Amino acid sequence: MGRRRKTDEGRTEAEATEQVVAESRTDRLRVRAAWMYFVEQMTQNEIADVLGVGRVTIVRMLAEARSRNEVKITIESELSEIVRLERALERTFGLQQALVAPLTAPNADPIPAISAKTGIFLSDTMKSGMRVGVGWGRTLFSSLPFISAKSLADFKVISLLGGVGVARRYNPAEFAWRFAQVFQGDGYLIPTPAVVDSVETKIALVERCGLQEIFEMADTLDAVLVSIGGIASATTFYRGGFLKEAEREALVSRGAVGDLLFHFFDRNGDLVDHPINTLVMSVDVDRLRKAPIRILTSGGEEKVEALLGAMNLIAPTILITDEESARRMLDAVGES
Repeated sequence: MGRRRKTDEGRTEAEATEQVVAESRTDRLRVRAAWMYFVEQMTQNEIADVLGVGRVTIVRMLAEARSRNEVKITIESELSEIVRLERALERTFGLQQALVAPLTAPNADPIPAISAKTGIFLSDTMKSGMRVGVGWGRTLFSSLPFISAKSLADFKVISLLGGVGVARRYNPAEFAWRFAQVFQGDGYLIPTPAVVDSVETKIALVERCGLQEIFEMADTLDAVLVSIGGIASATTFYRGGFLKEAEREALVSRGAVGDLLFHFFDRNGDLVDHPINTLVMSVDVDRLRKAPIRILTSGGEEKVEALLGAMNLIAPTILITDEESARRMLDAVGES
């Protein structure tokens, strides 16, 4: 067996990496606290409630921020612009928390950065005893390497969508199963096509083929983890052959800006009037909104309109996106 490499301080590289990640989280939390206190003029108790820590911790972080010269007339940190965007998103869209991933360049592919931010967040958020409903897509699949594997007791993962036979790597079932494996939990899949030929087929599959129990599990989810697709781009859904070009154009003509689990919606967050929305083998949006934790992770210029619609459609409690998408969302609603 190979030996794990040691750092010059005797720690393994994995241990050193974990320390760097932990320090990064601490730095970020401290700057958020300083921003809320010195810029937004929030009280220490209010900041403690928002960040989910004790008031004593806030006092300590504020003192440390001053000792590090991060607080003068303004907050001097490379994270300050990111924190500003996060706070603006939280206020504008009523989020419990926004997480904004920085980009190396404005035109950079945002998926790797969003996925990394998502994986780190999920590592901290997933707990024993949780029931988590999950969607699919490149962003979610790419977050898997960034999730710290651990064993969680009585942890259940429910796929919110039927299978996509030709999507291969980004199949909903594949992500749900691998996500459950990361936490050594149980995975529950919907073993049907993502879209069926008629409402009668959908009813028969749910009521007569043992799927009712899985759909009912969606009524008691502790969290949902989803991404969205933009209507203009050739998404995996579109490439998979479920959506013909004529159907896509019809959806666009009716105001569709994107889809959530193949439910197509407009800028206001309303489902568009199109037959495909009744043929999808996925958990309906009303059930998703019952979950106390609703995590939406997505970004990219082509998805800004869809993100704005999703704010009303699913009313996420947590939004994870990139800095350029955050700016475009805020600009679109007139928030500087």
